[in-house]
Amino acid sequence: MTDVEHARILVEVSRDYYLDNRSKVDIADRHGISRFQVARLLAEARESGVVRIEIAPPPHLDTDRAARLAARLGAREVVVAGSGPDVAATRDALARRLAAVIAAHAREGATLGVSWSRTIELAVRHLDPLPPCEVVQLVGALPVDGAGDSLDIVQAFRRMPGVRTWPVWSPLLVADPGTAAGMRRQPEIAAALDRADGLDVAVVAVGAWTASGSTVFPQVTGDERRAADDAGAVAECSGRLFDADGKRVVTPLDARVVGVTFDQLVRTPEVITTGYGRDAAPGLRAAVAGGIATTVVCDEAAADELERLLPDDDPA
Repeated sequence: MTDVEHARILVEVSRDYYLDNRSKVDIADRHGISRFQVARLLAEARESGVVRIEIAPPPHLDTDRAARLAARLGAREVVVAGSGPDVAATRDALARRLAAVIAAHAREGATLGVSWSRTIELAVRHLDPLPPCEVVQLVGALPVDGAGDSLDIVQAFRRMPGVRTWPVWSPLLVADPGTAAGMRRQPEIAAALDRADGLDVAVVAVGAWTASGSTVFPQVTGDERRAADDAGAVAECSGRLFDADGKRVVTPLDARVVGVTFDQLVRTPEVITTGYGRDAAPGLRAAVAGGIATTVVCDEAAADELERLLPDDDPA
């Protein structure tokens, strides 16, 4: 067989196998050779460059992309989940990735603080039992349509063997500052909120400060919204507002919140922050810039927007 003929059969066998999905037995019969010869020809085609195989993972599985985004953002880690065909599918995909991240950071004897969001609530359902540790509820309950609340989350942890929980038996937002102060003085709630001073890991959600981006936004008064807008609030985390640079925004809303403070989150060594959709990106960026977040778990849409917001020469 001449070199030209040999090259031709390499191409034909490779095309039959890789493009037409023919079996090695079928190819052998077609060319009058054994299937072992087919196997050797396919191996030669790869080694010689006649066949070049490229594996292109989907964006949410591209670890190099996530690492580059983390470096540009200034985060320790970015984890990207696939964006689904609708909000429910996206939230479920994100919750599964978030559950894996939580499990990776949960160490025996650690103190884990958990806020509430629909994504976090769903992530807890996907969690396997954690090693013996303490779990602190970071905010009071905020029931919304189509979801449970923070009390459901803490009960799920309480059922895990060896896990001690510190609940906050209160709404996240109460009617007035006096009531909130009284709730924060309740011994069990005070113990949980004091425990938030010594967190090893916190799990929180960031939402854009809009009606659709935050579950807190629809609960506040018109005066509180105007005060937040005037102060430059762009995002919310556990009822605490911050601006585009990640700086705390103080408004009358703070006095009605029963939950972890902005400063407690900033002092926590590892804060896992989650958000999805393009609108969440500015808040996620600000959370990292302000020291609220160290790890970001987001969907492809949020990652795409973060890349757009972060020029190549902008390290943060």
